[in-house]
Amino acid sequence: MPRSKDFRAILFDIDGTLLDTIEDLADSMNSVLSRSGFPLHGLGEYKYFVGDGMENLVRRALPHSAASDPRKVSECLEMLLGLYDLNWNVKTRPYPGIAELLDALSARGLKMAVLSNKINDFALRVINEFLPAWRFELVFGERPGVARKPDPASALEIAARMAVEPADFLYLGDTATDMKTANGAGMFAVGALWGFREAGELAAGGAARIIAYPMELLELLD
Repeated sequence: MPRSKDFRAILFDIDGTLLDTIEDLADSMNSVLSRSGFPLHGLGEYKYFVGDGMENLVRRALPHSAASDPRKVSECLEMLLGLYDLNWNVKTRPYPGIAELLDALSARGLKMAVLSNKINDFALRVINEFLPAWRFELVFGERPGVARKPDPASALEIAARMAVEPADFLYLGDTATDMKTANGAGMFAVGALWGFREAGELAAGGAARIIAYPMELLELLD
């Protein structure tokens, strides 16, 4: 594992790390549930439903009987994608301190990239819309034929395409899925407490460090 000064690049998750997307995701899924006659969920529940792709979000939000019906899952997923396409930028915003962190990392000359389980088109949209002032070498969401996180394939692809050794990456995310991805790729896993999950999950997932606010990341680089 590199010393802190050896990091050459930062790999970010999106939802719960760079951007607070939970209300737009929850509102879209609750609209699906309402139209289907199913019970709705609160934001606290959605923080545990998201993070592993849209299909898993649908399965977790649906009642058990519907979640076990592939046809119903497919129907609700199609509805969710259509609704989120209309509502992805209504309440979503960067977390406080993210702009300052990205400024500081850019000033240090660190390369930055993004890896999300968000569908690739949505990942590109939210980064272009909400973080246009900063250069990200690559932005990868969920892509057809490529295993989603925690499979490390996309993280390793990013490292290869950026010509940076995985061990020289610091990976910042807010779920155990992110920590497992980082460790699977041989990157330095840092958990973000301002996101959707708690310290216990991040530690169990293999976080090497856990930070409470974005600018705290800089302490790992000094």
